[in-house]
Amino acid sequence: MFEKALQGNKSYWIWIFVLLAITGAGFLAYLRQFTYGLGVTGMSRDVSWGFYIGQFTFLVGIAASGVMLVLPYYLHNYKKFGRLVILGEFLAISAVIMCILFIFVDLGQPRRVMNVMLHPTPNSVMFWDMVVLVGYLILNVVIGWTVLGAERKGTPPQGWVKPLIYLSIAWAPSIHTVTAFLYAGLPGRHFWLSAIMAARFLASAFASGPALLIILALIIRRVTRFDPGKEAIQTLGKIVTYFMLTNVFFLGLEFFTAFYSGIPGHIHTFEYLYAGIEGHDKLVPLMRISSVLAVVAVFLLIFPKIRANETMLALASVAVFISLWIDKGFGLVVGGFIPNMFEKVVEYWPTGLELLISLGVWAIGLLVLTALYKIAISVKEEVEL
Repeated sequence: MFEKALQGNKSYWIWIFVLLAITGAGFLAYLRQFTYGLGVTGMSRDVSWGFYIGQFTFLVGIAASGVMLVLPYYLHNYKKFGRLVILGEFLAISAVIMCILFIFVDLGQPRRVMNVMLHPTPNSVMFWDMVVLVGYLILNVVIGWTVLGAERKGTPPQGWVKPLIYLSIAWAPSIHTVTAFLYAGLPGRHFWLSAIMAARFLASAFASGPALLIILALIIRRVTRFDPGKEAIQTLGKIVTYFMLTNVFFLGLEFFTAFYSGIPGHIHTFEYLYAGIEGHDKLVPLMRISSVLAVVAVFLLIFPKIRANETMLALASVAVFISLWIDKGFGLVVGGFIPNMFEKVVEYWPTGLELLISLGVWAIGLLVLTALYKIAISVKEEVEL
């Protein structure tokens, strides 16, 4: 089936070459970082996790969200997701690949990646994060490719695939739960020291992932002959609505706990992110944009008649995705380091090189996603015709 990714019209190949060009630019930027070290980034002794880890954290959620299609389809026999489920599994594959690449570029020296495997430390949450990510990647590759191959042949998937599907349903929340534990397990960081950190991560994941899938499904319908199904897209819209509301509620709980308790360590980070501290306010505009987009998204999603309009649903999905990308892919990670242990504010902002490398990683992920979607859609069209 690989050959189907090498067949396409002019627009398809223009898109591929644009992604390849961005990937090349990102690789050249990475070579400079490899030569000079992480000093070319905006990170410092005080803010040691920056844009790379923020993107990693956000994309783990995108990967985990695939379960929102797999679970209803396989456990509850919701056949309306039949056309979408393979798209969700392939989205998870590309998201995990980007997660691994962001860890790779964040480590500075590639050989450090081998230390996790050559010198495993089971008492480390990072070790288990690697285990669940790699395991989830393997599960989705095996399940997605096997099920698609069986569909192409017009036969049911082999019996051994079913247990793997059930395992992947349980595995999906674990990858984001373990990622949340990386933050919640650090007692010196008050902003992350929250019992509902994992719940917040899952709520945001199950809102942003399906929101992205809605956007992708609408694009696919426009540029191909494949229709993922209007009812399936509307059901995804309901899922986004419920989990976006849950995410906003959880954030409200964090605000209440911080400000009602009056504990300075909990309050200061929220003040820095949303109002600034002593003139330090680099992230304030971004966080306010995230809040405004969240309000707009909830307004568009909460009313069924507005949500039923696919244009409005698309706008709401874009608002959800950008809002959570800012909140989780930037503010949450950076905010946890500010103020530092000595109550000093040391701000962080990614450098141009850092952004270019990150753009290169996203381009690689989109290349993988484009190729996988081209194969899946070609097979679907072939079977239907």
